[in-house]
Amino acid sequence: MLLVAEIPSFIKTIAIILLVYFGLRFLAKLAWPYIVRYITKKAGQKMENAFKGFQQQAQQYGQSQQEPTRDVPKKSSKVVGEYVDYEEID
Repeated sequence: MLLVAEIPSFIKTIAIILLVYFGLRFLAKLAWPYIVRYITKKAGQKMENAFKGFQQQAQQYGQSQQEPTRDVPKKSSKVVGEYVDYEEID
């Protein structure tokens, strides 16, 4: 007798679980485009902010160097030896 009373409650529990599962799937399908749009918008804003920061750093770097510097090769201060001019003998 106890088994007979538990079967409808078991079926009722399974039905509730299935309804919740399918209801969440349905809501997720409806909300998915909005979620993706929100995520892409936030990622775009983060990249834009990073790019603006990079531009500001580049401008500050450009302003700090008003006159372009020339790369002048450094002369070696080492004394290696004296120069010997060789002539080819046949």
